[in-house]
Amino acid sequence: MKENWYNYSMKNWSTDTKRLLMDPKKYTIWKLEQMINFGLDGEKLPEKILKDNFNKLNIDSLKKEFLKKLLWSN
Repeated sequence: MKENWYNYSMKNWSTDTKRLLMDPKKYTIWKLEQMINFGLDGEKLPEKILKDNFNKLNIDSLKKEFLKKLLWSN
């Protein structure tokens, strides 16, 4: 069976997470963006944290609209 390279989640190896952890707010936003853009890797998006940082996320506008509808559909 042939495996395709594009089936694997992208890991961001160029980010110094140790340095980023020194600023918890920036780390939180970075982590959320990574999870949204490159896969959850078995984790769940924390709803409260996502809502609290939603306007700070730098993600694709279609993804952002979709998440907005899911989060505030009440």
